[in-house]
Amino acid sequence: MVINLLDLLVKAIAYSSCIGIGAASITLIYNATKTFNFAHASLVGWGMYIVFALTCLIGYTPYHHLLSAALFCGLLGGVIYLSVNRRLLKAKAKEVTLMMSTLGVDLILFGFLNVFSDYLLRVHRLPAKYFIFETRDIAVSLGPTSIRLVGLVAPLVLVLVVVLLHLFLTKTKLGISMRAAIENPELASLSGINPELTYAIAWLIGGALAGLSGGLLTLVVTGYTAAGMTMVVSFFAGSIVGGLYSIYGALLGGFLVGVGEYLGVSAIATLVGGWIYAYRPAIPLLVMAITLLVQPRGLAILWGGRR
Repeated sequence: MVINLLDLLVKAIAYSSCIGIGAASITLIYNATKTFNFAHASLVGWGMYIVFALTCLIGYTPYHHLLSAALFCGLLGGVIYLSVNRRLLKAKAKEVTLMMSTLGVDLILFGFLNVFSDYLLRVHRLPAKYFIFETRDIAVSLGPTSIRLVGLVAPLVLVLVVVLLHLFLTKTKLGISMRAAIENPELASLSGINPELTYAIAWLIGGALAGLSGGLLTLVVTGYTAAGMTMVVSFFAGSIVGGLYSIYGALLGGFLVGVGEYLGVSAIATLVGGWIYAYRPAIPLLVMAITLLVQPRGLAILWGGRR
């Protein structure tokens, strides 16, 4: 009983950390370009499949390929900005138009992801339609019991993302310029700051965070091409709970939403039965709705600002 509870807590922490990292991606891109990035779902999916493919084809552990997933999805984010988002921003498109454009991009990325999974299945004979990497995780001994390494790595990566983003946004000239361009693009432009560079960097970092989140999720959930789409509500809920204008809030909000979703549905299942797991996405939806009705600024109200 104790071991099962410990395993549940480890999975909840790992899953919640991934949601927090992904929520920060959504918030960063929205802050920079006022674009709700629905392509986030497929970016997460690509992160999962890059880790899956490299682990199966090259070897080593999934942890060795997390950086590759982040870099690949960061480049995808840059391509999305240059090919679609940049043109719409120049045309001064409304937020609804910007959002719907990313939905179209998401469908394109999802289509190519299915092509990639078919290639892995037919050419390399890999189980690319559904895969489980939990068995490839490393066990860490803790006295008489052991836990999976992802339960330690995922929260450490979350903390590392917080620290690196803080240092980048507050200690580097480029990061400070990005904050200035986000808060007041017109004034920043008059000061010699290039807003387009800021937007491009935001998409690069946002894409990298989505890919990193997806790569870590391969060790937590079953991988399949639509995995990002099934979890996108949790990512957006984390971003909204965090306050939309605060990257730090999104990291914390995503973590809290993930914990509530994972442990909440498990607790309810012990009372009413396992059938309730089918309604798990309702938990982040409920949290998101309550946040918007009660406190639209979310957790960002705790410290204020747009960081």
